[in-house]
Amino acid sequence: MYSISNLLQAAPNAGMMQLVLLGGMILVFYFFMIRPQAQKAKNAKKFQETLEKGTKVVTIAGIHGRVNKVNDDGTIDIEVSPGSYLKIEKSAISMEWSTQANKAATPVTTK
Repeated sequence: MYSISNLLQAAPNAGMMQLVLLGGMILVFYFFMIRPQAQKAKNAKKFQETLEKGTKVVTIAGIHGRVNKVNDDGTIDIEVSPGSYLKIEKSAISMEWSTQANKAATPVTTK
């Protein structure tokens, strides 16, 4: 007969299996969450460094405008409407307006 202590003992390789599963979860987390976010941040930084006059941009606050002047102190002047200018930090630029506007909308088809 088996005693209670024999039934409560863990399998000999259970600790190794837990480590393998933990390692797998860490890899999945890295490849699906951390790596894409790092690539997105890298592309945003590259875009912010290459801003020039005339580029249409969208700020992180959702303000659309055209770059009027790139200053040496890390700021830019954007024209939000004719004759109206805002001075903002380069880091507040979210994306290029023209690339967002040029994304094709998926047509809705009905059968």
